[in-house]
Amino acid sequence: MPASNPPPAAALFGCAGPALSDEERRFFARVDPLGFILFARNIESPEQVRTLVTSLRDSVGRADAPVLIDQEGGRVQRLKPPHWRKAPPGEPFARLAEHDIAAAHEALRLNFRLIGRELADLGIDVDCAPVLDVPVAGAHDVIGDRAYGRTPALVGDLAGEVMEGLLDEGVLPVIKHIPGHGRAMVDSHLALPVVEASLAELEAQDFPPFRQLRHAPWAMTAHVVYTALDATAPATTSAKVIAQVIRGAIGFDGVLISDDLSMKALGGRFEDRTTASLAAGCDVVLHCNGEMAEMLAIASVIRPLDDRALGRLARAQAMKRVPTAFDTAAATSQVEHLLGMVP
Repeated sequence: MPASNPPPAAALFGCAGPALSDEERRFFARVDPLGFILFARNIESPEQVRTLVTSLRDSVGRADAPVLIDQEGGRVQRLKPPHWRKAPPGEPFARLAEHDIAAAHEALRLNFRLIGRELADLGIDVDCAPVLDVPVAGAHDVIGDRAYGRTPALVGDLAGEVMEGLLDEGVLPVIKHIPGHGRAMVDSHLALPVVEASLAELEAQDFPPFRQLRHAPWAMTAHVVYTALDATAPATTSAKVIAQVIRGAIGFDGVLISDDLSMKALGGRFEDRTTASLAAGCDVVLHCNGEMAEMLAIASVIRPLDDRALGRLARAQAMKRVPTAFDTAAATSQVEHLLGMVP
């Protein structure tokens, strides 16, 4: 970005449908958000998605504006058949790892090279994956089969292959939901989870995968209250959790984005959610549902990216790799073959 250009706003926005409205174009041009996120409502066909991605970037006049998507596989997959491959969730790879860890590594890296190749073909350059959450017995199924195991060591190990596969294809991974969503007893899309585990328990099970992958380019916060860390605010809006745990004990120094501000785990006005998230230490706020009234509220208080966030973004961009020749048909068959080895 030329030094003469002002920094973009510290926000990532969704849009309402498969093509931008004139109102959305004007709004994005005025607010100049850092980037965008796509959901199933925005997806019809490969050519339509390419056109939408180009339109989003054109609206802010930046060809490098990040475009995000949640493409984990399984039930969290915005790109679906018939145009895109149906990818498996995390659980089958965890089962394979119990049988053959090397095969699980190979299968995961190939799987996410395939996903990365599909995203890059559409111009999408950031994937909100992998989840590093370690589910505990009795937790809500919002994580469930998305997890890469039930132990922190296995989750960190396998999620590392997810990261590598995406980076191989020039797509930036987003580790989530830092510092851990695996103990939540409710779905944070619908209510605010409160985790009462001790600090020792969190340090033993929840933090280790994030610490192992603290070199990741991007991370997404958890809308979860951890009473042992901050009994008054979820991680997204807790300066204590972000400074002492995410940036401190875990050691993550990449781009930190909030989880979706429109989720019901967060209360209050959107102006207040935005201000609180940025004040707590998030580099960027994320708003996903494309509701213009909510985006206008966020835009009324949003600030430009600061120098520290710009530095983190630059370091993240430098992690992208130039894709090499890749036989996608052979890779698809190999992933299916390896997962078929699970007894």
